[in-house]
Amino acid sequence: MSTMPSVVVDAAILLVALLAYALVWFVSRDMSRIAQILARVLPLVVIAPTFIVLKPHLSSFKTTPAPAPTAQAPAMPEPPPPPPPASRPAPEAPPSPPPPAVPPPPATRAETSPAPKPGETAARDVDWDIVPVFYGTDRGQKADAKRITYTSDRGRRLELGRALVTVPKSHQVPTIERPFAIRVPYFQVTVYEGSEDPKQHFTIKEISTLSAEDFVTLSRERILGGRAFKDQAIVFVHGYNTDFDFALYRSAQMAYDLRFDGATFLYSWPSAGDFTGYVYDRESSEQSEPYLRDFLDMVMRDTGARSVSVIAHSMGNLPLLRVLQTLGPKLPPDVKLNQIILASPDVDRDVFMNLAASIKPFGRGVTMYCSSNDKAMQVARRVAGGIPRAGDVSSDGPVVVEGIDTIDVSATSTEYLALNHSSYAESSALLNDIGLLLQTGERPPDTRIPILERISTPKGDFWRYPAR
Repeated sequence: MSTMPSVVVDAAILLVALLAYALVWFVSRDMSRIAQILARVLPLVVIAPTFIVLKPHLSSFKTTPAPAPTAQAPAMPEPPPPPPPASRPAPEAPPSPPPPAVPPPPATRAETSPAPKPGETAARDVDWDIVPVFYGTDRGQKADAKRITYTSDRGRRLELGRALVTVPKSHQVPTIERPFAIRVPYFQVTVYEGSEDPKQHFTIKEISTLSAEDFVTLSRERILGGRAFKDQAIVFVHGYNTDFDFALYRSAQMAYDLRFDGATFLYSWPSAGDFTGYVYDRESSEQSEPYLRDFLDMVMRDTGARSVSVIAHSMGNLPLLRVLQTLGPKLPPDVKLNQIILASPDVDRDVFMNLAASIKPFGRGVTMYCSSNDKAMQVARRVAGGIPRAGDVSSDGPVVVEGIDTIDVSATSTEYLALNHSSYAESSALLNDIGLLLQTGERPPDTRIPILERISTPKGDFWRYPAR
């Protein structure tokens, strides 16, 4: 007898439980912190056991094959000789390799390298592409027999490496496809998580530490092999509540979606990787500054990149701004950053204005994305005693600094229940703008994105995406 009815019933129970919990979450949003925790944790006493009961049904439903023939069915006769190839249905014909004249998809171009190393492009499968991400980190390392694993601990040293991230050919811009998972909010408890499959998900195919010499050699080869973004490199600095693996996925997703075929670099500081670690993350991001400075210095001086752009998100903006402030004056005259992109900076408004003004001479352009419906910025503002963050848009408008392009992106992400904190990488419109910035550097913003509205204020001009 099929298990389908059981699964349907359990799924219905799960759906009702989730809807009830979402209602509790919504109603408790204006309660005090303690009341919120009680209101949101107590229902889990009912929901979590439901998930545990449902988990085996989900697994069997996913893997149960088609029903076998009944016992009364006659034995299967000897299969007849195969018909001539011309009479076979098209789906059974062996796939033929694509003709070389067909241009490769965006990610294939993003992966090209003049001299691929073992395990990079040679291991590419027809169902996914591989994006190499060169990383630096001061995270602690965890002993793991399967692969290198980085934790939220502070390692107090700069470690270099390279990860090969698989991106499925079925990838939909601008998402990061990962296995379905059910996790308890606020707590690092995973009730259910599906198995990852490179045909459907972002995965880490290979990860290895590198010496400084090997790091420079491999990244230099990658940079020299660029075509659409010749001699270019991107350095990504993640934000609050980000574990190491997700930072790799985000870096690969941005490079893939931007069709970036230069070298992609990631600096990953020791974030706790959960919502409750805000204070820890702020301190960790600041203590990582000397390691981030050494990493940026190496990328800019030694890899052969003639154009290095940096993208910082959320809490990653503060260490980046401070590092650029000290590193910029020491750079050789022929070394200059291309684009400095500051996405949703979780930085005190006044501190940001001081630091941002000091880094302008070190880049060909500085762009800041901010939003009025960024819920993470709203929470950070409360934690900071009501002082707006640079990535926020308060009632009197966004932060405006002369020489920096401030773009209000509120209209690009308007989902009511979304955090709207990662629009720079999760909005096709903003990815398109970043791609144009890297390629042309054209400014002001409304010359490269004509739909932008230019808003003049006593503090200066800023730009805004129009309401949909």
